[in-house]
Amino acid sequence: MQSLSPAGKRQAKLNQLIEAEGFETVEDLLESVVGDSVSPAICLNDGCDYMTEMEPDQDRGWCEGCGTNTVAAALVLAGII
Repeated sequence: MQSLSPAGKRQAKLNQLIEAEGFETVEDLLESVVGDSVSPAICLNDGCDYMTEMEPDQDRGWCEGCGTNTVAAALVLAGII
């Protein structure tokens, strides 16, 4: 299996968040969270799909799954922040 580029990896993780949160499109997810104080977030490490809620601008949040600072919020993954 070919390794994803950093941008491709971020998009794949964003797509996982969209599906897990029950949205159909990235726009639907972003519209839902853009004014909130928390945002869905996911670990960016390969093999770890830990999801949680964090501040919308979080790009190095703590992952309870693998113990690293690799959790990023949806707005960061989408390039809004």
